Amino acid sequence: MLKKTIFNLLALFVVLSLALTACGGGGTEQPAETGEKVTSSGYVCPEPEFPMEVTSTELNIFVWTEYIPPDMIECFELVYGITVNRDEYSSNEEMYAKVSAGGTNYDLVQPTDYIVPLMIRQGLLQELDQAKLPVMKNFDDNYLNLSFDPGNKYTIPYQAGTDAIVVNTDAVENVPQSWADLWNPEYAGRMVFLDDSRAVIGLTLLTLGYDVNTTDPAELEEAKNKLAELVPNIKLFDSDSPKTALIAGDVDLGMTWTAEALLAQQENPAIEYIYPTEGAILWQDNWAMLKEAPHADAAYAWLNYTMQGNIFWMMLRDFPYTNPNAAALEYAQANETELYDTYMNSPITNTPPEVVQKGHRIEDVGEATPLYDNIWVEVKGN
Repeated sequence: MLKKTIFNLLALFVVLSLALTACGGGGTEQPAETGEKVTSSGYVCPEPEFPMEVTSTELNIFVWTEYIPPDMIECFELVYGITVNRDEYSSNEEMYAKVSAGGTNYDLVQPTDYIVPLMIRQGLLQELDQAKLPVMKNFDDNYLNLSFDPGNKYTIPYQAGTDAIVVNTDAVENVPQSWADLWNPEYAGRMVFLDDSRAVIGLTLLTLGYDVNTTDPAELEEAKNKLAELVPNIKLFDSDSPKTALIAGDVDLGMTWTAEALLAQQENPAIEYIYPTEGAILWQDNWAMLKEAPHADAAYAWLNYTMQGNIFWMMLRDFPYTNPNAAALEYAQANETELYDTYMNSPITNTPPEVVQKGHRIEDVGEATPLYDNIWVEVKGN
């Protein structure tokens, strides 16, 4: 009898509990399902402006170090249900060597302007289907149809910028104003340089009054000898994060890219970016699809989604180079005013027209490429 009573009481308790739950009592009300996709940092991902049909479940990208906002990758994965696999490189030459050797499974790479023609000649890139790239309307015309890829048959812009002199003015009494000044013995052991053969050889050529793209063996030999005088004075070659040594005070000056200088300056206002009297090096990085891309549908979805204005504005926040994406700048102006104003008011990111006019763009040198490669190996080593 006692067992039956206990059983009846338990049954009554269950019934009452279910009734309370149904009425909303006795528990915490659950929020309505919003459908929002939110990254681990709390960023709410926008919907695709140019939605794409995709059957692939992964995307393989081979990209520069420290160059894609984590929220951008995570949003794409959440919105499309695609896993992004990323490998990184520190120079165009490293990327080209790995891709041209074959055996990779990459869909997209980020070649800088001068190496694009070489990759096209070697049959490494496929022509882009412009009908699958409605996002192209987002770009400033100044960054389209450039000499390295007329008509943007193979590439779409990613970021642009300059190579110039960076210096901690608190630590350096005689602030350099030219590339030639970097040969000053007082800077020995205090400099960081990009691990970038064409840029470093190019600035050396400029100090001699030569073209950054010369194919003259005599001029290149002269540049090799002059660069050999400089290399022992360089403490560090770093294309991964040259700002790190500057911020830490391990080096006091050198040459670097746009965003690395700005980020260093934000940590230490004494750090300045100086456009050398011989002219800065101009460059543009781009997206390109490899010839045998195994997940081309995912690659097109990635390009359209990550380059839409309400996503690509993140570059101003995380990697502030010169931004070719007009839609991203318009979005930032309306929604991220402080970031936009910082970008527009800085001569580092918003490169002055006279600097661009006086600048030098590194180009493909064709059959002379091995001459440049040999200089780098002989002077710098591995």
